[in-house]
Amino acid sequence: DNVSASLCVGLWASLVVAVPVAEGRKMATSYSPKDDDVHQHRSRKPDNTAFKQQRLPAWQPILTAGTVLPAFFIIGLVFIPIGIGLFVTSNNIKEMEIDYTGTEIDSPCHKCAVNGTWNTTCECVVPFQLEHPYEGNVFMYYGLSNFYQNHRRYVKSRDDSQLNGDKSSLTNPSKECEPYRTSDGLPIAPCGAIANSLFNDTLKLYYVDNGTETEITLIKKGIAWWTDKNVKFRNPTGDYNLSYIFTGTTKPVNWPKPVYELDPEEKDNNGFINEDFIVWMRTAALPTFRKLYRLIEKKDSLAPTLQHGNYTLHVTYNYPVDSFHGRKRMILSTISWMGGKNPFLGMAYITVGSICFVLGVVLLFIHHKYGNRNSSTEITN
Repeated sequence: DNVSASLCVGLWASLVVAVPVAEGRKMATSYSPKDDDVHQHRSRKPDNTAFKQQRLPAWQPILTAGTVLPAFFIIGLVFIPIGIGLFVTSNNIKEMEIDYTGTEIDSPCHKCAVNGTWNTTCECVVPFQLEHPYEGNVFMYYGLSNFYQNHRRYVKSRDDSQLNGDKSSLTNPSKECEPYRTSDGLPIAPCGAIANSLFNDTLKLYYVDNGTETEITLIKKGIAWWTDKNVKFRNPTGDYNLSYIFTGTTKPVNWPKPVYELDPEEKDNNGFINEDFIVWMRTAALPTFRKLYRLIEKKDSLAPTLQHGNYTLHVTYNYPVDSFHGRKRMILSTISWMGGKNPFLGMAYITVGSICFVLGVVLLFIHHKYGNRNSSTEITN
């Protein structure tokens, strides 16, 4: 019995010792180098590189009186002459605005403004006088005020595929055009709020000499951007005329006639490539804007394009603006090498240059008065 008991105790002790050893061997044999890779991969410590540890060589300018003062004076001396040149050039551009909204009782277009709607036509004549002759090519614009073409839903309300001549979009416009996508069960071409609000006043200019009116030739071609005319806007292709191609569609709600009849005089200026339509579809960024309407080319090198004297503006009043408290105007303007009239650019250059020059003078005075004192104090210490 004693022998049996001692054998049992020995076996139990050997099992107790063997189990931890086996577990240790199992853990040793199950070790894999991938464990270290996983641990390193999960680490959020940046790599030990010059870029990630911010050890790249750097250069920081030391701002001293010898570098700052010349910079201020150079900017002032360069910007002020440029600003003066831009401001003088802008003032040499001749520009005249004629407001024909007609909200005033004594305005020639007051009757049209009161009774005008999208579906009615009214004509009025606005006399004005040019005090100075206009040389070179003259640009005729129409301007609107308080018209927010930059509204997000208004800007998105169009179908560029349809405007590019895609036939599937012609009969199935984009849902972005809602609520001007369909009318009476037919797809609208062109669809959307931008096209629906197309400016449709007709403006004609006459020169008055001894009571006789002479019409000024207004050119309607070449007023749109080349990329818009030849790339973004295209008519649907087909072997038939435009009226047949647009069969199955309807005009926008506020239009008096369909898109293929916008210009009865120029057959190749109809459809989506009508230049008045293309100019309108390029939305403005501000609520007060102007868009190019016509060109007046200089024909005689010896005579001005528009001589000073009396003129009349004949307006076919179709575009109502009273609903949004807007205003309408006609602008005549010449251009220069810097474009149209823009006095702000010259004033901005003059202001910045003057500020830099004044700061340079002030800092030079401070440096001259207190710089030597600081140097003498350092020498004494």
